[in-house]
Amino acid sequence: MKIAFIGFGGVGQALVQMIGDTKHTLLDEVGMAIDIVAVSDMMKGAVYDPNGLDGTLLLDTIAHHKDLMYYPDTAHTVKGMDSFETIKHSNADVIVEVTYTDVVTGQPAIDHCRLAFENGKSVVTTNKGPVAMAYIELKALAERNTLFWGFEGTVMSGTPALRLPFTTLTGNTITEINGILNGTTNYMITKMERGLSYEEALKTAQARGYAEADPTSDVAGYDARYKAVILANVILKHHITAEEVECTGIEDITASMVKEAVSNDKRWRLIATLKRHETGVKASVGPKLLDKDHPLATITGATNAIVYNCDLAGPIMLTGAGAGLTETAYSLLIDLINGYKSVYHQASQKVVHEHADTSTD
Repeated sequence: MKIAFIGFGGVGQALVQMIGDTKHTLLDEVGMAIDIVAVSDMMKGAVYDPNGLDGTLLLDTIAHHKDLMYYPDTAHTVKGMDSFETIKHSNADVIVEVTYTDVVTGQPAIDHCRLAFENGKSVVTTNKGPVAMAYIELKALAERNTLFWGFEGTVMSGTPALRLPFTTLTGNTITEINGILNGTTNYMITKMERGLSYEEALKTAQARGYAEADPTSDVAGYDARYKAVILANVILKHHITAEEVECTGIEDITASMVKEAVSNDKRWRLIATLKRHETGVKASVGPKLLDKDHPLATITGATNAIVYNCDLAGPIMLTGAGAGLTETAYSLLIDLINGYKSVYHQASQKVVHEHADTSTD
């Protein structure tokens, strides 16, 4: 499988390292080899070699020079292609779309995905924008061209929140979803339970790298709201927009409120809730006061958790890391593996069978 990176920040670099570390395991257990043929990043430059790039050299070049123009040249190396040129003209089978994307517009990730599908290339991405804002269009485009679209990392990072319902929960109707989908706010509330003020908890989260300098997306609930939209689109198969999700953040949660809750055996948590009803899905994000023994009340720190209420299996809870370079890179790797199994392996087997039939004739 030949892959091209569109965007090459921490997650993309972590995936390159992971591909190198797991190449023998992937070949032995899955029968899959991954060749990196291109990287295009707005800030770090671009390099393309149809015969493949050396992952270690890519990482070393970024570490020492910060720019891919310093990647060693070969007879086939092309440098300076922008993201759209890389998608259209490289020989990649799969585009790894990990750009910085505006969550309000979903761009440029939506255009990257659309162009890839139009040019016969599958996509794996961690960007929420395309799944939250253009899911129906892009899913249809991928299916029409028999391509794979993986986006496991858009909800709960490397924890398989999106894949679980389609594998081990197959046959159930999921009637309700409740989840802690933002690790930053959960970390802050946990710190407040231990005596910190809201401002102190936020500064601690920023110092740990959980919160950005502008923490609005997290603390106002916007990040969790987009994930709720993805869950509605993908898991509940009902299209909603971000504007339809009632959203309240944690800005008004004070240390005294958290202290009072703890003294009454309660816990505040920022919860995303989706419920089926007769005409569709009702979704909301907001702080909820839970009993201390509620499964989601036991989730502390930057951990995420989701509870699927199933008609047959009952409530099923999944918990794990909701962020982190390694965890997010793993979500891309598992998407590549599943893409290989669902599209490329089947295609290769079809070719083998057709060749065998021809030989027999």
